Amino acid sequence: MTQFILGHLFKISSSVFYSYTLRSNSYFKHNKKYERPRKEGSFLDIPFSYQKMMMHQISVPTELIRSYRKLDLAEQDVIVILQLITLQQQGDLLPSFDFISENMQLSPHEVANILKKLKNNGYLRIEQIEDEQRMVHEWYSLEPLFNKLYEDTSSTKDQEKKEEGKLFGLFEQEFGRALSPIEIETVSHWLDQDQFKPALIKAALREAVLMGKMNFRYIDRILAEWKKRGIRSSADMNQAREPMQEKPKEKRDTSVYYNWLEE
Repeated sequence: MTQFILGHLFKISSSVFYSYTLRSNSYFKHNKKYERPRKEGSFLDIPFSYQKMMMHQISVPTELIRSYRKLDLAEQDVIVILQLITLQQQGDLLPSFDFISENMQLSPHEVANILKKLKNNGYLRIEQIEDEQRMVHEWYSLEPLFNKLYEDTSSTKDQEKKEEGKLFGLFEQEFGRALSPIEIETVSHWLDQDQFKPALIKAALREAVLMGKMNFRYIDRILAEWKKRGIRSSADMNQAREPMQEKPKEKRDTSVYYNWLEE
């Protein structure tokens, strides 16, 4: 379903990238020779199918595709949102449930329920605008959804930055000195390149403190070992550390043994 969503969004697919030759005014695609595009008026003289694709696009925030699950949106909700954006760009600001469902595998009733859900969750509202003839029109506004997307993203990133700042301070506190430029670069590499969460790096530092091995190489080996075992967060680490429950020892049935001492 996610692939279906992405299919609505990619503006230029790999199939329309051509292999241009540098020596002539032509290019080849699938072993067939074409003339290099030339401008004629406001359009390029390129295959009609490519022109048609380029003329029928919608703009959708990437954050919607990345973060819709965090907002408790299902794939069907996102498709309805995409249909709504498409119809509004075509001039229908308040499309009917039937019209929205025409290009979907959903009934008008299901579309109505999704729009109601979006409205109740604060992602959609109906607003009014006045045209040049002072006629009032209603339209679906997705501004609350986009505000929510970027507010959550911004607050999450701010929190991550705070945690990263505290991490450097914690290292200096445990080592009892300021970190060297190389050590600062090492911590930054763990965060930016290895994508370790600050909580996991703190856990590795705690391991080093408990073992009495206060050096960055030891901490790096801990993180490398955790990475090898698929441990990327403190939650993964705690799960891996949970001792396996010992199976209760089976009691031996002694009734079959003859006790010679009691004879």
